[in-house]
Amino acid sequence: MSAHAGPPQVGAANIMEPRSGERPSPPFSGRGPGGWSLLAVLRRLTFAAAALAACAAQAECVARAETVAVPLVELYTSEGCSSCPPADRWLSQLAPGRVVPLALHVDYWDYIGWRDRFAQARFGQRQREMVNRGGGRVVYTPQVMLNGRDFRAWHSPAAFDEAVRKAAARPLQAKLALAVTGNAAEGWTARLTGEVLPRKGRSEAYLALYESGLASDVAAGENRGARLRHDYVVRQWLGPLPVGADGRIAHSHTFAPRDGIDFSRAGVAAFVQDSDSGEVLQAVALAHCRAQI
Repeated sequence: MSAHAGPPQVGAANIMEPRSGERPSPPFSGRGPGGWSLLAVLRRLTFAAAALAACAAQAECVARAETVAVPLVELYTSEGCSSCPPADRWLSQLAPGRVVPLALHVDYWDYIGWRDRFAQARFGQRQREMVNRGGGRVVYTPQVMLNGRDFRAWHSPAAFDEAVRKAAARPLQAKLALAVTGNAAEGWTARLTGEVLPRKGRSEAYLALYESGLASDVAAGENRGARLRHDYVVRQWLGPLPVGADGRIAHSHTFAPRDGIDFSRAGVAAFVQDSDSGEVLQAVALAHCRAQI
C-alpha cells in the first residue's frame, strides 16, 4: 500500500477508517439524536419557540406601594358640566406614581341634554357616600377628593403640592402590590395583595381599570360644540372587596375587553380605605402595562 491514497473516484464513497478507540459516525439517515427524524426535531423546536412566545405574552407587570403612602386623587366630573373641562385638563397633567389619579364620571347631569358615555350611576353613589362619611353636605362637579376628603384648592399648584406632600409623609397604614397579566384580546387579570397594618376600624379594597387618551365631540348640553379630552377615566370598577380580619388582602379579577376599551391606553389602579370614615389608606397603579398589549 502506498503512503498516500489517491484521490477518490468520482461517484465513489470517500471513507476514512476510524482510529483506534473512535466510534464511527453512522451513515446520514435523516435522523437526529435518539433516533428522532429531522422533522420531529424541527417540530419540537417550533413548539419550544411557541411556548417561549406564550410565556413572554404572559409576562407580569408589577407595581408596589409598600414603603411610603401614595395618595388617591378622585375627580368627580361630567361631560354635561360646563365647569368640568378645566378640572379634566388638570387631572391629565398628573402622573401616576406620586399620586394615583382617577376620573369618575357621574350621570346626574345627563338630563341637561348630553349623555356622558363614560358615566356610571355607581360613581354618583360613591360620591354621595364619601361626602357623607367626611361630614360634608354638598355634592358638586367638578369635585376633587384627596384620600377621600373634599379638596377645593386643587387649582392651586402650591396648595396641591403641599397637600400631597403631607399625605405622603404620614405614617404608613397599608402595603399594596398590584400585578397584571394577560393580553388585550382576552383581558387583563389583576392580582392585588398586601396588608393593612394594625389599626382600629374596618377596611375595604377596590380595583379599577382606567383608560386615557379619550375624546368626545359634545353635540348638546352645556358643552355643546366642544371637543372634550379625558385621561384616567374609570371604565370598570370592582369593590368594596373584603380585607381579612388579620389585615391581609388577596384579590384577583379579570377585566374583560368590552365597551370598546383600548388596552394600549389603559391602566389598573387599586386602593384600600377605612370602611367607616372613607379615609384612603394606600393606593397603587400600573399605567400602560406594555407587556400585556
